[in-house]
Amino acid sequence: MDIIYLLDLIGTLVFAISGTLTATSKKFDIFGAAVIAFVTAVGGGTLRDLLIGSTPVGWMLDLNYLLMIGLAILLSLFFRQFIQKLRRTLFIFDTIGIGLFTILGLQKTLVLGISPIVAVMMGTVSAVFGGVIRDILCNEVPLIFRKEIYATACISGACLFLLLQKLSLAYSWTVLITVSFIIILRIFSVKKKWSLPVLS
Repeated sequence: MDIIYLLDLIGTLVFAISGTLTATSKKFDIFGAAVIAFVTAVGGGTLRDLLIGSTPVGWMLDLNYLLMIGLAILLSLFFRQFIQKLRRTLFIFDTIGIGLFTILGLQKTLVLGISPIVAVMMGTVSAVFGGVIRDILCNEVPLIFRKEIYATACISGACLFLLLQKLSLAYSWTVLITVSFIIILRIFSVKKKWSLPVLS
């Protein structure tokens, strides 16, 4: 199986779990949870595909994405107590998701011959805009509008990916290092309370 496709499915699964857990914490019903899981998982990728002219969008062409979302909803509902006992579960799933989706969106844009600068932007859109839609629907201020290191981690990771490509590092190692970098940067920024300056 192609590594990009595998990353896409894994990212869809973890983002859908994040969305479902957010919905259950807000006491949404099963339909509401399914909607939040769906927009969290594919919202960013859908926006990216529309912006770069890749239509129909990915999940419309492959039912495996919908199956991943359905699996995530079932796992979140049937194993909710176990998952919620894990420390900072929502944060962990969201962090893994942004790491995977950043590289996914970046690579898909580069394949179309679009400039690296725009590819970095599209990687960030892929990673964060599903969460933006989720937070808005759940009446929360989206993370990218707060002072936390969130979208910045995606941009930094995307730039690192481009650098490692220039150095001709093996593709699998480039993906592994970059995704790990985004996840570690995000975790450390929260633990160490790193943040961007707040406008006042």
